[in-house]
Amino acid sequence: MAEPRSTMIDPPIEVLLDKVDSKFTLVTLAAKRGRQVNSYFSQLGEGLGAIVPPQVASIARKPLSIALEEIAAGKVVAVWPRTRRPSMETKGQPTRRAMPDGGEAS
Repeated sequence: MAEPRSTMIDPPIEVLLDKVDSKFTLVTLAAKRGRQVNSYFSQLGEGLGAIVPPQVASIARKPLSIALEEIAAGKVVAVWPRTRRPSMETKGQPTRRAMPDGGEAS
């Protein structure tokens, strides 16, 4: 069996794509986490401690590389907000809001 050739990307893109549902999610997640890691290293001297430090031991110095290693290790995952969808009963009906005086507004 042929030995896999080494690439510049470590962790391999295939491993990263197995951890997320799409390339878009991977790029968005890595970018957001990379900015968080960068902010963490920027605020170290200030003693704020409000940002989560890197979750993996890494020899990489660049925030994006650290973020990709965290994704490959499963330490960072994408969580999408839940959106409210109109139920089938209220679809097409006007929405009514309660007014502070007890009345209704449409």
